[in-house]
Amino acid sequence: MTDPQTPAAPPRATMRLQFHKDFPFERAIPLAPYLRKLGISHLYSSPILTARAGSMHGYDVVDPTTVNPELGGEDGLRALVGALRAEGLGLIVDIVPNHMAVGKDDNAWWLDVLTYGRGSRFAHFFDIDWEPADPALHGKILLPTLGSTYGETLRNGDLQITREGKRGGLVVRYADHMFPLRPEDRYEIEAAGLEAYDPSTEEGLARFHALLEKQNWRLAHWMVAGDEINWRRFFDVNELAGLRIADPAVFDATHELLLNLYAEGLIDGFRVDHIDGLMDPGGYARRLREHLDDAQSSRPGALAGQKAYLVVEKILGPGEELPKDWGVDGASGYDFMDEVSLLLHDASGDEKLSAFWAEISGRPADFHAEEEIARREILDRSFSSQLDQATDALHRVARLDFDTRDTARAAIRRGLVELLAHFPAYRTYANATEGRTEADKPIFARAMEKARQSILPADLPVLELLDGWLGGKPAVEEQPLLRDKAIRRFQQLSAPVAAKAVEDTAFYRHGKLLSRTDVGFDVATFAIDVPTFHEKAATRARTFPNAMLTGATHDHKRGEDVRARLAVLSEIPDEWIAAVTRWREAAAPLRTETAPSAGDEQILYQTLVGAWPHDLDPGDADGCRTFANRVAGWQEKALREAKLATDWTTPNDAYETAARDLLMGILTGPDAGLRSDIAAFADRIGPAGAANGLVQTLLKLTTPGVPDTYQGTEFWDLTLVDPDNRRPVDYAARGTALARAETAEAAAGHWRDGATKQAVIAAVLGERARRPELFSKGAYEPLVVEGPLAADVVAFARRLGDELVIVVALRRTARLLGSGPEFGLAAQDVAGTRVALPSHLATIDMIDRLSGRGVNRSPAIELSDFLRLPVAFLAPAASER
Repeated sequence: MTDPQTPAAPPRATMRLQFHKDFPFERAIPLAPYLRKLGISHLYSSPILTARAGSMHGYDVVDPTTVNPELGGEDGLRALVGALRAEGLGLIVDIVPNHMAVGKDDNAWWLDVLTYGRGSRFAHFFDIDWEPADPALHGKILLPTLGSTYGETLRNGDLQITREGKRGGLVVRYADHMFPLRPEDRYEIEAAGLEAYDPSTEEGLARFHALLEKQNWRLAHWMVAGDEINWRRFFDVNELAGLRIADPAVFDATHELLLNLYAEGLIDGFRVDHIDGLMDPGGYARRLREHLDDAQSSRPGALAGQKAYLVVEKILGPGEELPKDWGVDGASGYDFMDEVSLLLHDASGDEKLSAFWAEISGRPADFHAEEEIARREILDRSFSSQLDQATDALHRVARLDFDTRDTARAAIRRGLVELLAHFPAYRTYANATEGRTEADKPIFARAMEKARQSILPADLPVLELLDGWLGGKPAVEEQPLLRDKAIRRFQQLSAPVAAKAVEDTAFYRHGKLLSRTDVGFDVATFAIDVPTFHEKAATRARTFPNAMLTGATHDHKRGEDVRARLAVLSEIPDEWIAAVTRWREAAAPLRTETAPSAGDEQILYQTLVGAWPHDLDPGDADGCRTFANRVAGWQEKALREAKLATDWTTPNDAYETAARDLLMGILTGPDAGLRSDIAAFADRIGPAGAANGLVQTLLKLTTPGVPDTYQGTEFWDLTLVDPDNRRPVDYAARGTALARAETAEAAAGHWRDGATKQAVIAAVLGERARRPELFSKGAYEPLVVEGPLAADVVAFARRLGDELVIVVALRRTARLLGSGPEFGLAAQDVAGTRVALPSHLATIDMIDRLSGRGVNRSPAIELSDFLRLPVAFLAPAASER
């Protein structure tokens, strides 16, 4: 690149784009001018390294040494960066250090391990237990890839020896999977001939089986993975193998290309996927930062003076903080998603909605109870093998000391189950030498407190031993290696158990209010008040002022504006309960006697109301059918993830059909009465939901942190879980809307098209571009609000020296906004409520950049003088900027 324009550092604002074969790098090149005009400083890309062919997300990397050719390869990346630099934009890339895709025939490192076993030069790359408790697996890798039992697969002839590659290497083929045979078996096979291994004859069957038994791998039915697998997976996915990234050779091999692209000036920062899956997340983050710092001086021109932006995907439990010694700029934004969601909910609706959910579903109203049930089930279903590995490691620790050697393995396992059933965070970060961090101690203490209440009384002494062994007490001289292994096993088990049990199970079972069940959310907390929100924002300003803030991601369960709309139900619980009762009665002819359950039906109604498109008329047959098909995709996933009536392993076709028939009957059936009622309810709460959407957008753009906009969500985001949230984006419509240069207030005249949200984004990001340090370094100063709406007004200033902006947002607006074409507030709606300004802020004339309306300087600003939208963004008038 020649004389590239230098992007902002730190980033002012990012936009996440999902690249795949149908949206390669070249498709993003024309978007660069639009991103700049919107105010974006950095494109934030999904993983760019070579992933499995056809991957729609890029997290299934098979070759970390090349840029994905399906995306355009390295040449395509360079072309994209050239277009970004021409507009002064940077590039942040999502990276995947925890795992690689395996199976099939496309991961050369994994195939080498299958070929040479422990002797492979890549054997130490993957987190494989070469000496598990099962002696039959010593020196072998269990491959749970078969669709039926091993014996049935072998007899049916589904396994075939073939010649693959340039040298005619001998492999076993099963569907699209390839299993290399040991080179030392080649002479035997060639001498006998491939026909000698024909399983249709008894002799061929026996010979084929004997050959397979000698390999460095053992084939098995996929369902045995949770109980017998001897290598770490990403969660419970058999085709994603964990990497030993703490090994310097593995780190170097998987990061060399990325670091070279950074050093060359093509990449400006990274987002690290699932850092808690690593053995030592803090050590990894610090090592990555050191490598980035070392490469910084090699970057061209002004880029050599810019520190790399580095954030990590980290789910923070209640009260948990990101460690400050990791060398990162912060987390990737789930914590903010939760905070702003909590702010939008009305605490007064919690009790009624809880009681209604418990009554209608028969499930616990208390999320902790639901979570505990799910944790125990998931341990049994998916992580029995990893639990056994942690148990074995701790049992070996027990045998080191004559005082503890009588501790039974089974008792250790029971103790681990109780700890994991109550663990309040993804993981801790202990080691045998230093024990637990100060931040870890209260987390483990909470788990111990609950475990003491639920464990068998006879196992209490074992539980106390586990507390010490897992970091509560430093290891004695002969124990560190085994203790470290045991701690590592536990910590790399607690994280996937939390992910699968909480986010991928309990979140789909708990239907009290779906706006409070999304990635990274503290579901047990229903709402927070304005002072608590201020406190959290001020804390972020002190600790991680450049952390990423987001409202929507590629992983969300439902779009940010679906959540914003559903939050309105917390303000009107009686209306909601009455509506669901009415709809269930009307839908009786559409469901069977037993299916779907009342809980699943209520969750369906929430989804329909929350995601109902603004422009969908219930009389539009084609539109309703399109919407129904979208919801059907969500419904199948939701029911199977809940694992109550059906699941991915053994789908309950009858139940799923009944649930789908209900959905289709509502949206596409001949009787339009029920869908009209549902649409009317969505229309009733639509304005208040949109108001919530603008509030969360403005707060994301102005509170301490770097705001991220997920692709397409600059308009209303009424998407559902993937793949619905990864559908193509109409960028032409967004470009046209931005070109109109309307104020947010003017665009609110046609608010249903989403242009008013985009206008808020453009106005605020425009101000951030003009005064970046105000937002990256400026103080966060909550302002005092007085009057009847004081409890619902979020008001604060961002100030740096003489520069400032003031933000005002009004939450809980259901009582103020009715349904209809008009969207906005009247002066009388907010009369009597004012924001008090300290003397150092009361001497500057301000303009609301969202309306163009001036605000006179005064010791207090009256909302009735300027607030027509639920949000305002006040900046100094042009003459004083």
